[in-house]
Amino acid sequence: MKISGRVYHKQPESVSKNTWAQFSIGQIVHHKLFDYRGVIFDVDPRFKGSDEWYEQVARSRPPKNKPWYHVLVDDTTHQTYVAERHLEKDDGQLPINHPLIEALLGEYVDGQYQPRQSVN
Repeated sequence: MKISGRVYHKQPESVSKNTWAQFSIGQIVHHKLFDYRGVIFDVDPRFKGSDEWYEQVARSRPPKNKPWYHVLVDDTTHQTYVAERHLEKDDGQLPINHPLIEALLGEYVDGQYQPRQSVN
């Protein structure tokens, strides 16, 4: 499936030797600064956005060489791009309410969504 030119049914690209993603696709997380829940639907091993976006949006200047996550925000239609240091595991057992859940992720089992299997 393509959204904004990206393919999201793939597994994330591998992270470098010195960078390990703390969270995975399908995991429910909580944003520590902005207090929202969401589910990860893609992982970048390091920042993949533009320098302009980083300067305008990432005001706390999180590291670009650490993992960044694409997150569907609960009870909205929004998606966010979040640095790993701003996320923590959400221990609640409630599923996420977002219109793209079914298109991007598989079944909800034991507090997290199963990654979609690649059709390629």
